[in-house]
Amino acid sequence: MDDHGESAALSAGLSGALTAFGHRLMARVYYADTDFSGVVYHARYLEFLERGRSDYLRLAGVHHTELLDGKHGERIVWVVRRMEIDFRSPARMDDIVTIDTRTEDISGARIFMAQQLMRGGEVLVEAKVEAAIVGESGRPRRFPKEWIAAFMPKASD
Repeated sequence: MDDHGESAALSAGLSGALTAFGHRLMARVYYADTDFSGVVYHARYLEFLERGRSDYLRLAGVHHTELLDGKHGERIVWVVRRMEIDFRSPARMDDIVTIDTRTEDISGARIFMAQQLMRGGEVLVEAKVEAAIVGESGRPRRFPKEWIAAFMPKASD
């Protein structure tokens, strides 16, 4: 069945977009994201933030499936080492939220990212994330040089 080009149009915005500061993704808050009061359950914010980081990686050319397949000589995985979150205001069912992700620094095997989840111009959640890449042995693996250019901001925010 021909979809008349709809699949390409729909998937074009699915991963958000790279920006001058990093990455931006929009998402809708669904009933499943909320608690009994209709506001986003605190742990669900982690999932929104994860989607922002994962799609940033994907658009920067780093694909989780390729890492698991050993594209860089061994299987590599990302691990979150530390996360600091400030919950400022709740998101609610049916809100459209924007997740902004930017790289603040890369050091050895670690990447330091800052994220904001917003509704319109209002910052709802801010997070600082330290992630690392580790090999099959579980030991940290140095960041590939070609990734540094892909992840470091091209302009200040």
